[in-house]
Amino acid sequence: MSTAEATVGPGGRVTIPKSVRDQLHIRPGTKIEFLRARDGRWTVRLTDADGQVIRLIDERQPTRRFAEFRGHAGPGLTTDEVMALTRGDE
Repeated sequence: MSTAEATVGPGGRVTIPKSVRDQLHIRPGTKIEFLRARDGRWTVRLTDADGQVIRLIDERQPTRRFAEFRGHAGPGLTTDEVMALTRGDE
């Protein structure tokens, strides 16, 4: 894990460290939007001069690969029902 920090200066200006700009492909003319969701979470959208989204940084992104899908399959079959299907019972 690497870190970078910036300090907010007079007028609310921040200089984004070069290492961060390089990694996020932030160039002169990149538009940075801060979007607040209804649930209070923040999303940062980076767009280039042509309006194409370069990167979307969303704090809602799951920390684990399939975390967002947990519980979406429904209750499913019981063990007895699965066994009946695999045996060909009617």
